[in-house]
Amino acid sequence: MFPTTAVRAGWHRGIIELRQTFTNAQELFGQLFWPVLLLVALFFMRDSEFSDTGISLAALALPGVVGMTIAFNGMMGMSGSLAIDREDGTLLRAKAIPHGMVSYLVGKVVTVTGWVVAGVLLLLVPGAFLVGDLALGSAGAWLTLTWVVLLGATAMLPMGAVLGSLIANPRSQGLVMLPLSGLAAISGIFYPITAMAGWLQVVAQVFPVYWLGIGLRSALLPDEAAAVELTGSWRAVETVAVLGVWAVAGLVLAPVVLRRMARRESGSSVAARREKAMQRIG
Repeated sequence: MFPTTAVRAGWHRGIIELRQTFTNAQELFGQLFWPVLLLVALFFMRDSEFSDTGISLAALALPGVVGMTIAFNGMMGMSGSLAIDREDGTLLRAKAIPHGMVSYLVGKVVTVTGWVVAGVLLLLVPGAFLVGDLALGSAGAWLTLTWVVLLGATAMLPMGAVLGSLIANPRSQGLVMLPLSGLAAISGIFYPITAMAGWLQVVAQVFPVYWLGIGLRSALLPDEAAAVELTGSWRAVETVAVLGVWAVAGLVLAPVVLRRMARRESGSSVAARREKAMQRIG
């Protein structure tokens, strides 16, 4: 199998997994539950105004909600899928096929990217009608939205792959969830970062979640909303730079970590994990 064939096979694998996600009632419920819950929260926030800006809390919150959907679906989706496939032997079978890891990774990227895009659309389309203060009437806004979503997903997915290769099993997902929730709390995703302590503002700006949030706000909100940001501007250049650095670092590191993880996989290790899982069920 040539690498191009492996990439093609991975693409088809990802499409099949996406189709299974959106035709399986249990998985479809999992995809819809949080977006619907968040939309309900936005509905009740739509009449509340933030300070004297004239912008509703719902409008300020929607970009953050979309940003966290990208971060959580990207990181948790990728790390969770890797942990599950590692435990049930899927990864070992992929390793045994020529260029199988290439095909496997392409498939996972396609699947998780599909989850990210679906989550964004599930929030953004009805959210635009609920909120009403969004500035999506220009081609520039849609262009900004597109590159922020794509660059943000590119920064998050490799991080999820690295973390997924490090956790022992799917039940260890809390090791990914806790730090990601902490980043969400300090990154101004749901509330302007200017209301937080100065040292927290510095820490938040090191990580991609803050920049994902400000990038989405620049696409979805009117220009006057930039007044509540740290510098009173959308900082587009810095957003591209920081998200780009995280994306490049992840794309360089993830294949190295995944290759090391794959080398450690064996029939005996998969059997041992299955036995432990059966003991927990029993």
